[in-house]
Amino acid sequence: MLRRVVRVGVAGATLVGAVAWLGGKAWSMGRVPVALPIVVTRAFVDVADTIRRNETLSEVFARQQIVGADFVNLLAQMDGVNPRRVRPNTVFEFRYPVGDSLPDRVRVRLRDEEFLRLDRTDDGRWSALSEKITWTVHTKRVTGAIESTLNEAIHRAIPDSILPFRDRELLVWNLADEIYGWQIDFFRDIYPGDRFVVLYERLTSSLGETRYGRVLAASVQTRGPENTAYVMTDEAGRNVYYDEHARSLRRAFKMYPVQYRRISSSFGSRLHPVLRTRRAHLGVDYAAATGTRIEATSDGTVTRAGRWGGYGIMVSIRHPKGIETRYGHMRRLAPGIRPGVRVRQGQWIGSVGMSGLANGPHVHYEFLKNGRYLNPRRVDLGDGEPVPAARRAEFDALRVRFDRLLGRASADRSVPVD
Repeated sequence: MLRRVVRVGVAGATLVGAVAWLGGKAWSMGRVPVALPIVVTRAFVDVADTIRRNETLSEVFARQQIVGADFVNLLAQMDGVNPRRVRPNTVFEFRYPVGDSLPDRVRVRLRDEEFLRLDRTDDGRWSALSEKITWTVHTKRVTGAIESTLNEAIHRAIPDSILPFRDRELLVWNLADEIYGWQIDFFRDIYPGDRFVVLYERLTSSLGETRYGRVLAASVQTRGPENTAYVMTDEAGRNVYYDEHARSLRRAFKMYPVQYRRISSSFGSRLHPVLRTRRAHLGVDYAAATGTRIEATSDGTVTRAGRWGGYGIMVSIRHPKGIETRYGHMRRLAPGIRPGVRVRQGQWIGSVGMSGLANGPHVHYEFLKNGRYLNPRRVDLGDGEPVPAARRAEFDALRVRFDRLLGRASADRSVPVD
Protein backbone atom coordinates (compact mmCIF):
# COMPACT_ATOMS: atom_id res chain seq x y z
CA MET A 1 0.00 0.00 0.00
CA LEU A 2 1.42 3.41 -1.02
CA ARG A 3 0.57 6.76 0.56
CA ARG A 4 1.75 10.09 -0.91
CA VAL A 5 2.01 13.41 0.95
CA VAL A 6 3.43 16.64 -0.54
CA ARG A 7 5.50 18.91 1.72
CA VAL A 8 7.45 22.10 1.07
CA GLY A 9 10.74 23.46 2.38
CA VAL A 10 10.83 27.19 3.28
CA ALA A 11 13.75 29.65 3.23
CA GLY A 12 14.12 33.45 3.49
CA ALA A 13 11.62 35.43 5.61
CA THR A 14 9.63 33.31 8.03
CA LEU A 15 6.10 33.72 9.32
CA VAL A 16 7.49 34.37 12.79
CA GLY A 17 9.51 37.28 11.43
CA ALA A 18 6.44 38.62 9.64
CA VAL A 19 4.37 38.53 12.82
CA ALA A 20 7.10 40.35 14.76
CA TRP A 21 7.23 43.06 12.07
CA LEU A 22 3.46 43.46 12.16
CA GLY A 23 3.64 44.13 15.87
CA GLY A 24 6.23 46.90 15.48
CA LYS A 25 6.46 50.30 13.86
CA ALA A 26 4.41 49.47 10.81
CA TRP A 27 1.17 49.76 12.81
CA SER A 28 2.25 52.88 14.68
CA MET A 29 3.06 54.67 11.41
CA GLY A 30 -0.41 53.95 10.06
CA ARG A 31 0.79 52.01 7.07
CA VAL A 32 -0.91 48.83 5.89
CA PRO A 33 1.45 46.00 6.87
CA VAL A 34 2.87 43.85 4.10
CA ALA A 35 4.54 40.57 5.08
CA LEU A 36 7.90 39.72 3.61
CA PRO A 37 7.69 37.05 0.88
CA ILE A 38 7.86 33.37 1.74
CA VAL A 39 10.32 31.65 -0.56
CA VAL A 40 9.80 27.96 -1.29
CA THR A 41 13.21 26.43 -2.03
CA ARG A 42 12.31 22.74 -2.14
CA ALA A 43 9.21 20.60 -2.16
CA PHE A 44 8.98 16.94 -1.29
CA VAL A 45 6.64 14.01 -1.82
CA ASP A 46 6.48 11.46 1.02
CA VAL A 47 5.61 7.89 0.07
CA ALA A 48 4.88 5.13 2.58
CA ASP A 49 5.32 1.60 1.23
CA THR A 50 4.48 -1.58 3.15
CA ILE A 51 6.27 -4.89 2.72
CA ARG A 52 3.77 -7.57 1.76
CA ARG A 53 3.62 -11.22 2.72
CA ASN A 54 6.19 -13.35 0.83
CA GLU A 55 7.81 -10.19 -0.51
CA THR A 56 11.55 -9.43 -0.26
CA LEU A 57 13.10 -6.16 0.84
CA SER A 58 14.66 -5.68 -2.58
CA GLU A 59 11.20 -5.79 -4.20
CA VAL A 60 9.95 -2.98 -1.94
CA PHE A 61 12.95 -0.79 -2.73
CA ALA A 62 12.76 -1.60 -6.45
CA ARG A 63 9.27 -0.07 -6.47
CA GLN A 64 10.94 3.13 -5.23
CA GLN A 65 13.70 3.02 -7.86
CA ILE A 66 16.44 1.94 -5.44
CA VAL A 67 18.13 -0.98 -7.22
CA GLY A 68 21.51 -2.47 -8.01
CA ALA A 69 24.57 -0.85 -6.41
CA ASP A 70 22.36 1.86 -4.92
CA PHE A 71 20.36 -0.76 -3.00
CA VAL A 72 23.52 -2.61 -1.90
CA ASN A 73 25.01 0.63 -0.55
CA LEU A 74 21.79 1.51 1.29
CA LEU A 75 21.53 -2.02 2.72
CA ALA A 76 25.07 -1.74 4.11
CA GLN A 77 23.98 1.27 6.16
CA MET A 78 20.83 -0.37 7.59
CA ASP A 79 22.32 -1.43 10.89
CA GLY A 80 19.70 -3.27 12.94
CA VAL A 81 17.70 -4.46 9.91
CA ASN A 82 18.12 -8.07 8.77
CA PRO A 83 16.83 -8.12 5.16
CA ARG A 84 15.80 -11.78 5.52
CA ARG A 85 13.80 -11.18 8.70
CA VAL A 86 11.80 -8.07 7.90
CA ARG A 87 8.22 -8.82 8.91
CA PRO A 88 5.22 -8.35 6.62
CA ASN A 89 3.41 -5.01 7.16
CA THR A 90 6.65 -3.23 8.07
CA VAL A 91 6.31 0.34 6.73
CA PHE A 92 9.16 2.14 4.93
CA GLU A 93 8.88 5.90 4.36
CA PHE A 94 10.49 7.40 1.24
CA ARG A 95 11.02 11.14 0.62
CA TYR A 96 11.26 12.39 -2.97
CA PRO A 97 12.29 15.91 -3.99
CA VAL A 98 9.58 17.12 -6.38
CA GLY A 99 10.69 16.47 -9.95
CA ASP A 100 13.20 13.78 -8.92
CA SER A 101 12.62 10.08 -9.62
CA LEU A 102 14.95 8.94 -6.82
CA PRO A 103 14.23 9.31 -3.10
CA ASP A 104 16.74 11.23 -1.00
CA ARG A 105 15.58 9.86 2.36
CA VAL A 106 14.33 6.52 3.71
CA ARG A 107 12.97 5.92 7.20
CA VAL A 108 11.82 2.76 9.02
CA ARG A 109 10.66 2.12 12.59
CA LEU A 110 13.15 -0.25 14.23
CA ARG A 111 11.41 -0.46 17.60
CA ASP A 112 9.09 1.50 19.86
CA GLU A 113 11.93 3.87 20.81
CA GLU A 114 13.71 4.40 17.50
CA PHE A 115 13.53 5.19 13.78
CA LEU A 116 16.40 4.43 11.41
CA ARG A 117 16.82 7.26 8.89
CA LEU A 118 18.97 7.04 5.78
CA ASP A 119 19.87 10.17 3.80
CA ARG A 120 21.38 10.27 0.32
CA THR A 121 24.65 12.24 0.42
CA ASP A 122 25.91 14.64 -2.25
CA ASP A 123 28.03 11.87 -3.81
CA GLY A 124 24.97 9.64 -4.19
CA ARG A 125 25.76 7.30 -1.31
CA TRP A 126 23.75 6.75 1.88
CA SER A 127 24.40 7.69 5.50
CA ALA A 128 22.47 6.43 8.52
CA LEU A 129 21.05 8.33 11.48
CA SER A 130 19.13 7.11 14.52
CA GLU A 131 16.02 9.12 15.45
CA LYS A 132 15.03 8.51 19.06
CA ILE A 133 11.38 8.49 20.15
CA THR A 134 10.82 9.68 23.70
CA TRP A 135 8.23 8.02 25.93
CA THR A 136 6.72 9.55 29.05
CA VAL A 137 5.54 7.26 31.85
CA HIS A 138 2.23 8.00 33.61
CA THR A 139 0.92 6.13 36.64
CA LYS A 140 -2.73 5.08 36.28
CA ARG A 141 -5.16 3.37 38.61
CA VAL A 142 -8.14 1.28 37.56
CA THR A 143 -10.69 -0.18 39.93
CA GLY A 144 -13.87 -2.15 39.45
CA ALA A 145 -15.90 -5.26 40.18
CA ILE A 146 -15.72 -8.59 38.37
CA GLU A 147 -19.20 -9.65 37.30
CA SER A 148 -18.23 -12.44 34.90
CA THR A 149 -14.52 -12.44 33.94
CA LEU A 150 -11.45 -10.34 34.69
CA ASN A 151 -11.04 -9.72 30.95
CA GLU A 152 -14.56 -8.27 30.62
CA ALA A 153 -14.12 -6.15 33.77
CA ILE A 154 -10.82 -4.60 32.62
CA HIS A 155 -12.21 -3.77 29.17
CA ARG A 156 -15.26 -2.18 30.78
CA ALA A 157 -13.16 -0.11 33.22
CA ILE A 158 -10.49 1.19 30.79
CA PRO A 159 -11.69 3.06 27.67
CA ASP A 160 -9.95 3.00 24.29
CA SER A 161 -8.82 6.59 24.85
CA ILE A 162 -6.64 5.40 27.75
CA LEU A 163 -5.35 2.07 26.40
CA PRO A 164 -5.98 0.40 23.02
CA PHE A 165 -7.71 -3.00 22.99
CA ARG A 166 -4.49 -4.95 22.40
CA ASP A 167 -2.79 -3.28 25.37
CA ARG A 168 -5.75 -4.00 27.64
CA GLU A 169 -5.48 -7.65 26.62
CA LEU A 170 -1.80 -7.58 27.57
CA LEU A 171 -2.66 -6.05 30.95
CA VAL A 172 -5.15 -8.86 31.61
CA TRP A 173 -2.60 -11.48 30.53
CA ASN A 174 0.02 -10.01 32.88
CA LEU A 175 -2.38 -10.13 35.82
CA ALA A 176 -3.71 -13.62 35.15
CA ASP A 177 -0.48 -15.32 34.08
CA GLU A 178 2.69 -13.43 34.98
CA ILE A 179 1.57 -12.05 38.36
CA TYR A 180 -1.19 -14.20 39.86
CA GLY A 181 -0.62 -17.37 37.78
CA TRP A 182 0.54 -19.21 40.92
CA GLN A 183 -2.21 -18.04 43.33
CA ILE A 184 -5.45 -17.27 41.51
CA ASP A 185 -7.38 -19.32 38.97
CA PHE A 186 -9.41 -16.52 37.39
CA PHE A 187 -11.76 -19.09 35.87
CA ARG A 188 -12.76 -20.71 39.19
CA ASP A 189 -11.61 -18.61 42.16
CA ILE A 190 -13.49 -15.43 41.27
CA TYR A 191 -16.99 -14.74 42.60
CA PRO A 192 -19.31 -12.11 41.07
CA GLY A 193 -18.78 -8.85 42.93
CA ASP A 194 -15.12 -9.48 43.76
CA ARG A 195 -13.28 -6.18 43.42
CA PHE A 196 -9.89 -5.29 42.00
CA VAL A 197 -7.59 -2.28 42.08
CA VAL A 198 -4.65 -2.15 39.68
CA LEU A 199 -1.89 0.43 39.52
CA TYR A 200 -0.21 0.35 36.11
CA GLU A 201 2.03 2.35 33.80
CA ARG A 202 0.67 4.07 30.69
CA LEU A 203 3.28 5.38 28.25
CA THR A 204 2.81 8.17 25.72
CA SER A 205 5.32 8.91 22.96
CA SER A 206 6.51 12.11 21.33
CA LEU A 207 4.53 10.94 18.28
CA GLY A 208 1.26 10.84 20.23
CA GLU A 209 1.19 7.04 20.58
CA THR A 210 -0.08 5.26 23.68
CA ARG A 211 0.89 1.88 25.10
CA TYR A 212 0.80 -0.19 28.27
CA GLY A 213 3.94 -0.47 30.39
CA ARG A 214 3.66 -2.81 33.38
CA VAL A 215 1.65 -3.43 36.54
CA LEU A 216 3.14 -1.65 39.55
CA ALA A 217 0.81 -3.02 42.21
CA ALA A 218 -2.54 -4.76 42.46
CA SER A 219 -5.14 -5.94 44.92
CA VAL A 220 -7.64 -8.62 43.82
CA GLN A 221 -10.38 -10.17 45.94
CA THR A 222 -11.15 -13.86 45.56
CA ARG A 223 -14.46 -14.56 47.30
CA GLY A 224 -13.46 -12.17 50.07
CA PRO A 225 -9.70 -12.68 50.73
CA GLU A 226 -7.41 -10.04 49.27
CA ASN A 227 -4.44 -10.92 47.08
CA THR A 228 -1.80 -8.20 46.82
CA ALA A 229 1.11 -7.76 44.44
CA TYR A 230 3.96 -5.24 44.42
CA VAL A 231 6.65 -4.99 41.76
CA MET A 232 10.39 -4.78 42.24
CA THR A 233 13.08 -4.98 39.56
CA ASP A 234 15.77 -7.63 40.09
CA GLU A 235 19.45 -7.41 39.20
CA ALA A 236 18.72 -8.60 35.64
CA GLY A 237 16.09 -5.87 35.10
CA ARG A 238 13.14 -8.28 35.30
CA ASN A 239 9.87 -7.48 37.07
CA VAL A 240 9.38 -9.60 40.21
CA TYR A 241 6.14 -9.45 42.21
CA TYR A 242 5.81 -9.92 45.97
CA ASP A 243 2.85 -10.09 48.34
CA GLU A 244 2.39 -7.82 51.37
CA HIS A 245 4.53 -10.20 53.45
CA ALA A 246 7.48 -9.74 51.07
CA ARG A 247 7.18 -13.24 49.56
CA SER A 248 7.50 -13.79 45.84
CA LEU A 249 4.24 -14.65 44.05
CA ARG A 250 6.18 -17.03 41.80
CA ARG A 251 6.14 -20.68 42.84
CA ALA A 252 7.91 -23.82 41.63
CA PHE A 253 4.74 -24.89 39.74
CA LYS A 254 2.00 -22.94 38.00
CA MET A 255 -1.61 -23.83 38.69
CA TYR A 256 -2.49 -24.98 35.16
CA PRO A 257 -0.70 -25.48 31.83
CA VAL A 258 -3.06 -23.70 29.44
CA GLN A 259 -5.44 -20.73 29.23
CA TYR A 260 -8.55 -22.86 29.35
CA ARG A 261 -12.28 -22.31 28.84
CA ARG A 262 -13.51 -24.79 31.43
CA ILE A 263 -12.52 -27.93 33.31
CA SER A 264 -14.19 -30.70 31.35
CA SER A 265 -13.21 -33.49 33.74
CA SER A 266 -11.81 -33.37 37.28
CA PHE A 267 -9.52 -35.73 39.18
CA GLY A 268 -11.24 -38.89 40.46
CA SER A 269 -13.59 -41.59 39.28
CA ARG A 270 -15.69 -40.93 36.18
CA LEU A 271 -17.47 -42.48 33.20
CA HIS A 272 -14.91 -42.36 30.40
CA PRO A 273 -16.38 -40.30 27.52
CA VAL A 274 -14.92 -42.58 24.83
CA LEU A 275 -14.69 -46.04 26.42
CA ARG A 276 -18.04 -45.56 28.27
CA THR A 277 -16.74 -47.43 31.33
CA ARG A 278 -16.26 -46.11 34.86
CA ARG A 279 -12.61 -45.78 35.73
CA ALA A 280 -10.20 -43.57 37.65
CA HIS A 281 -9.36 -40.25 36.04
CA LEU A 282 -5.83 -39.51 37.23
CA GLY A 283 -5.53 -35.92 36.05
CA VAL A 284 -7.50 -32.79 35.21
CA ASP A 285 -8.84 -32.03 31.72
CA TYR A 286 -8.60 -28.37 30.70
CA ALA A 287 -10.81 -27.71 27.67
CA ALA A 288 -9.43 -25.07 25.29
CA ALA A 289 -9.58 -24.14 21.63
CA THR A 290 -7.60 -26.34 19.25
CA GLY A 291 -4.10 -24.97 18.80
CA THR A 292 -3.94 -23.11 22.15
CA ARG A 293 -0.43 -23.07 23.61
CA ILE A 294 0.35 -25.66 26.28
CA GLU A 295 3.15 -24.56 28.63
CA ALA A 296 5.37 -26.41 31.10
CA THR A 297 4.15 -25.72 34.63
CA SER A 298 7.71 -25.88 36.02
CA ASP A 299 11.36 -26.22 35.03
CA GLY A 300 12.42 -29.76 34.21
CA THR A 301 13.67 -32.30 31.68
CA VAL A 302 11.49 -33.84 28.98
CA THR A 303 11.42 -37.64 29.42
CA ARG A 304 8.81 -38.49 26.78
CA ALA A 305 7.52 -36.60 23.74
CA GLY A 306 5.33 -38.17 21.09
CA ARG A 307 2.51 -40.69 20.84
CA TRP A 308 1.84 -42.87 23.86
CA GLY A 309 -1.30 -45.01 23.80
CA GLY A 310 -4.50 -43.34 25.00
CA TYR A 311 -2.61 -40.12 25.79
CA GLY A 312 -2.20 -39.51 22.06
CA ILE A 313 0.56 -36.99 21.48
CA MET A 314 1.92 -36.20 24.93
CA VAL A 315 4.86 -34.74 26.83
CA SER A 316 6.19 -35.95 30.17
CA ILE A 317 8.55 -33.74 32.21
CA ARG A 318 10.73 -34.79 35.16
CA HIS A 319 11.14 -32.19 37.92
CA PRO A 320 13.19 -32.13 41.15
CA LYS A 321 12.02 -33.95 44.32
CA GLY A 322 10.58 -36.93 42.42
CA ILE A 323 7.86 -34.93 40.65
CA GLU A 324 6.63 -35.65 37.11
CA THR A 325 4.02 -33.78 35.06
CA ARG A 326 2.26 -35.10 31.95
CA TYR A 327 0.38 -33.28 29.20
CA GLY A 328 -1.80 -35.41 26.93
CA HIS A 329 -4.01 -35.29 23.80
CA MET A 330 -1.90 -32.65 22.02
CA ARG A 331 -2.41 -31.69 18.42
CA ARG A 332 1.33 -31.34 17.92
CA LEU A 333 4.58 -30.82 19.81
CA ALA A 334 6.32 -27.46 19.93
CA PRO A 335 9.52 -27.22 17.85
CA GLY A 336 12.54 -28.70 19.62
CA ILE A 337 10.56 -30.63 22.25
CA ARG A 338 12.09 -34.11 22.53
CA PRO A 339 13.38 -36.43 25.29
CA GLY A 340 16.39 -35.02 27.13
CA VAL A 341 15.60 -31.36 26.44
CA ARG A 342 15.52 -28.96 29.39
CA VAL A 343 12.44 -26.73 29.53
CA ARG A 344 11.60 -23.68 31.60
CA GLN A 345 8.42 -22.83 33.46
CA GLY A 346 6.01 -21.21 31.00
CA GLN A 347 7.82 -22.57 27.92
CA TRP A 348 5.68 -23.68 24.98
CA ILE A 349 5.77 -27.49 24.74
CA GLY A 350 2.81 -28.23 22.48
CA SER A 351 -0.64 -27.27 21.25
CA VAL A 352 -4.12 -28.32 22.37
CA GLY A 353 -5.73 -31.08 20.33
CA MET A 354 -7.74 -34.27 20.76
CA SER A 355 -5.32 -37.05 19.83
CA GLY A 356 -5.62 -40.42 21.57
CA LEU A 357 -8.74 -41.28 23.57
CA ALA A 358 -10.39 -37.85 23.53
CA ASN A 359 -13.74 -36.59 22.27
CA GLY A 360 -12.94 -32.86 22.31
CA PRO A 361 -9.96 -30.49 22.33
CA HIS A 362 -8.31 -30.29 25.75
CA VAL A 363 -5.09 -31.02 27.62
CA HIS A 364 -5.06 -33.87 30.12
CA TYR A 365 -2.71 -32.73 32.91
CA GLU A 366 -1.26 -35.14 35.46
CA PHE A 367 0.90 -34.51 38.54
CA LEU A 368 2.89 -37.41 40.04
CA LYS A 369 5.19 -37.49 43.09
CA ASN A 370 7.41 -40.55 43.48
CA GLY A 371 5.11 -42.36 41.04
CA ARG A 372 1.92 -41.54 42.96
CA TYR A 373 -0.85 -39.61 41.19
CA LEU A 374 -1.95 -36.44 42.98
CA ASN A 375 -4.83 -34.08 42.24
CA PRO A 376 -3.14 -31.19 40.37
CA ARG A 377 -5.74 -28.79 41.77
CA ARG A 378 -4.79 -29.59 45.37
CA VAL A 379 -1.02 -30.00 45.39
CA ASP A 380 0.99 -27.65 47.59
CA LEU A 381 2.84 -25.29 45.26
CA GLY A 382 5.10 -24.15 48.10
CA ASP A 383 6.04 -20.68 49.31
CA GLY A 384 7.70 -17.99 47.25
CA GLU A 385 11.22 -16.76 47.90
CA PRO A 386 11.36 -13.73 50.21
CA VAL A 387 12.67 -10.33 49.18
CA PRO A 388 16.49 -10.36 49.51
CA ALA A 389 17.43 -9.16 52.99
CA ALA A 390 19.58 -6.35 51.58
CA ARG A 391 16.52 -4.93 49.77
CA ARG A 392 13.88 -5.37 52.46
CA ALA A 393 13.89 -1.69 53.46
CA GLU A 394 13.48 -0.72 49.79
CA PHE A 395 10.52 -3.10 49.46
CA ASP A 396 8.85 -1.78 52.62
CA ALA A 397 9.08 1.80 51.32
CA LEU A 398 7.62 0.74 47.95
CA ARG A 399 4.80 -1.17 49.61
CA VAL A 400 3.79 1.83 51.72
CA ARG A 401 3.76 4.09 48.64
CA PHE A 402 1.83 1.58 46.50
CA ASP A 403 -0.68 0.93 49.30
CA ARG A 404 -1.49 4.63 49.39
CA LEU A 405 -2.03 4.71 45.65
CA LEU A 406 -4.16 1.56 45.80
CA GLY A 407 -6.23 3.05 48.60
CA ARG A 408 -5.27 0.27 51.03
CA ALA A 409 -4.10 2.79 53.67
CA SER A 410 -5.17 6.28 54.70
CA ALA A 411 -4.49 8.07 51.44
CA ASP A 412 -1.61 10.52 51.34
CA ARG A 413 -2.72 12.97 48.65
CA SER A 414 0.88 14.15 48.20
CA VAL A 415 1.51 10.93 46.22
CA PRO A 416 -0.14 11.67 42.87
CA VAL A 417 -1.70 9.37 40.31
CA ASP A 418 -1.73 10.86 36.79
